[in-house]
Amino acid sequence: MDGGSSPTMTNEKMTLTNDQQRRYARHIVLPEIGASGQEKLLASSVLVIGAGGLGSAALTYLAAAGIGRIGIIEPDRVELSNLQRQVMYETADQGRAKIDAAADRLNELNPDVGLELFPRRLTAENARERVRCFDVVIDGSDNFTTRFALADACIQEKKPLISAAISAFSAQLSTFKPYLGKPHPCYRCFVPQQPAHEISCEQEGIIGPLAGMMGCMQALEAIKELLAIGQSLSGRIMVFDALSSESKLLTLVRDPGCSFCSHLANSL
Repeated sequence: MDGGSSPTMTNEKMTLTNDQQRRYARHIVLPEIGASGQEKLLASSVLVIGAGGLGSAALTYLAAAGIGRIGIIEPDRVELSNLQRQVMYETADQGRAKIDAAADRLNELNPDVGLELFPRRLTAENARERVRCFDVVIDGSDNFTTRFALADACIQEKKPLISAAISAFSAQLSTFKPYLGKPHPCYRCFVPQQPAHEISCEQEGIIGPLAGMMGCMQALEAIKELLAIGQSLSGRIMVFDALSSESKLLTLVRDPGCSFCSHLANSL
């Protein structure tokens, strides 16, 4: 369905069924998660923008992890050139709406998960409405117009934004929570304005497994945010070079001259 405004979390105490105890056994045995953490995941929600290279991996692992409600924003159809990296789809899916094919795969993977499907493109006009009813937001989009609209909406609705980008053999990943105040930066502290010219993946290319790696990392960071475990990537950015297999974790500072952060601070 398109739309939906169900609550983001439930206060009702959940009890894992026998099947759920077996399905999530490798989570439950982790001291950082346990049965209570798995129950929290089942009561949580994540919105994923884009069911492409990043989204295919992120959605698959979010569903497998038992995230109780997953929203998907994806207006495109499956093309043959997608299949080199968008592993949620099959050759027979060519021409199908990605959102329908994705829903089929995820429902087959885990019936515990409820899906909310948004086949219309995310825009500056609808972004706040879309993110409002989810606990965490994952950006798997491929253009700066969508990234800026999403980042702004997540600030206004005080939602953690987990953003990744890939190009050729390079990738980057960070989490943005500027509504927490200093020193947390916003996306505009990192990219102050939309580039005059964008180079598409059709022009630069993408090594397929890199999309899967970063999508999985986004799912991992989402789970960490939902459970408040580990160290958040807010204020840090991971940069990965697939050719050298080198990764760097860099500090991402809040820009004192960022007009969006300044406006936010005045409004909180």
